Parts: sequence; structure tokens; C-alpha cells
Amino acid sequence: MRERRFVVTADQQSSRHRADAVPGMLGVLSDLPGAPTADGGLVFDRAAGDEIQGLVTSGAAVVEVVQALLRTGGWRIGIGLGPVEEPLPTSVREARGPAFIAARRAVERSHRCPQPVALDANTGVDAELDAPESSPLRHAETALWLWAAVLARRTDEGWEVAELMQAASTQKEVAATLGVSASAVSQRLRTAGWVESRRGAALVAALLEAAHDDCATLGADAARSDAAQCGETTSDAPAGEETA
Repeated sequence: MRERRFVVTADQQSSRHRADAVPGMLGVLSDLPGAPTADGGLVFDRAAGDEIQGLVTSGAAVVEVVQALLRTGGWRIGIGLGPVEEPLPTSVREARGPAFIAARRAVERSHRCPQPVALDANTGVDAELDAPESSPLRHAETALWLWAAVLARRTDEGWEVAELMQAASTQKEVAATLGVSASAVSQRLRTAGWVESRRGAALVAALLEAAHDDCATLGADAARSDAAQCGETTSDAPAGEETA
């Protein structure tokens, strides 16, 4: 199976009335454990104006990036699935492919979504992939919205305790760091939706990868269909031999 690749594009909201948030956000994304590297991904960079864009290779990495953007706030996020032209360039600004078009469409559609994030796919065969409500693509986007809704209710205090808990082994350690009781930490974690957000993040990561694989299969099937309609062979049989 080809390596999974996800394009994430984020556009700063109300950029005409706010300071440029791109440099700070790029710094945050570069510090993530799953930050893209030259090994299959492309580091996040300014794409155009107040947009940032990067290429990551797993659903879990997408979740990390989206959570950081939602945590900071003020971004519209698009996730694109589809082929990426190879070989990859050294900079995401030079990268091309249907997945980048899908990410741009997703950013635009996020303005009409219940949460500031959307998912789109482009197989590179048709102009747009028509995804029914029961498709893996729509399942992944629905999970994204539900997970984002949990994070949207989180206060600064909730983010603090959740991030400490993510780095610690026990609630007692977090309590010692904050100088509060373990029961207080437990209450803050419940209010922050700690368990729901962790389960939701894992679900989103898995569904993103399922949607990616489904998109790749649909694209391959469509390509074979187009080739067949053009009278091209799609088998591995030597030239001049008929296929069964």
C-alpha cells in the first residue's frame, strides 16, 4: 500500500483585523512530537497570505496538528486526501497534487461547517469525489466535528490540566504540580472532557486513515475504469497478449 499522506491547510480568521499569527503557529507546529520531517512529510510553512500548509503521513499526526490549531484558536482548517505529485520537493510551497486542491476546498467549506474544520478528497480522476453520508470520508469528518466540539468547551484551566496529564503518569503528579488535591485534578479533567477528547482523538485518527485508504481505492478503480473505456490494458500481461 502506498504511504498515507494528508495535506493540512489552515487559514487565519479575520486576518485583516488581527496581527499575523503565522510565525507563532509555525513555531508551535514545529515543536509537535509528530511534526513532519523530510521522511515522507513536508514541514509546515506559509502557503499564501495568512495560510499555513504542511504534509503529514498519519491520522495521528493530523490529530496533533488540528488539536494545536484548535487550541490556539482563530484558524479555519482543511484536510485534503488524494494523490501528491512525486518526487516530493523540499518545500511544501512547491508541492502539487489533487490532495492540495482538496485541502483548499475543505478550508473554504469549513466556513459553513459546525466546527472550523473540514475534510475533503480528490482522487485526481474526477473534479470532485462525491462522498455519501455513509462513506468513510463523511464518518471521519463527523468524528472530527464531534471531537472539535469537546475541545471547544475547554477552558484555559482545562487545557492546562489536560496538557499536564498528557505529560504525567498519574493524577497525583499533576496535583503536585498544580498545588491542588488529586480530587480537584479529577474534577478538572472531567470538566475538560479529558477521557472523551482522548477517545475522540484516537477515533478521528483511525477514521482519517480509513478514509484515506478508501479514497485511494476509489481513485484506483476510477483510473482503471477510465483506462478500460479508452481501450487501454490494465493488466500485467505482456503486450500483444489478451487478458482473460
